[in-house]
Amino acid sequence: MLFLIEVLIARYVHDAFIRPYAGDFLVVILMYCFICSFVQAPVVPVALAVLAFSYLVETLQYFNLVKRLGLEHSRIANIVIGNHFSWADILAYTLGAGFIMLAAQLLRKRSPSGATGALSV
Repeated sequence: MLFLIEVLIARYVHDAFIRPYAGDFLVVILMYCFICSFVQAPVVPVALAVLAFSYLVETLQYFNLVKRLGLEHSRIANIVIGNHFSWADILAYTLGAGFIMLAAQLLRKRSPSGATGALSV
């Protein structure tokens, strides 16, 4: 469902808030869910790893990796790696990771056994 929302945002939403910020917020959650579909691990390390990866991608944008690799005309490279560094993106990624950890805490408190399955802390 998250992947579908991301695709719809990328394809049809061309505004100044949802596409750049909500999309970045959701992509962290999407990557977290993707990893958790293959690996059973505690929430915090996975969320922090996804956040670190997001920061890495944003840092590569700062250093214009797509252009340095000669891929500035590649639509796929510009979509996957991106080409514009933004502190607001860093904030959106951080908020997405924070949301994951907060949701896990809330779910753990609501669960009678304290376990949350894929969101176990």
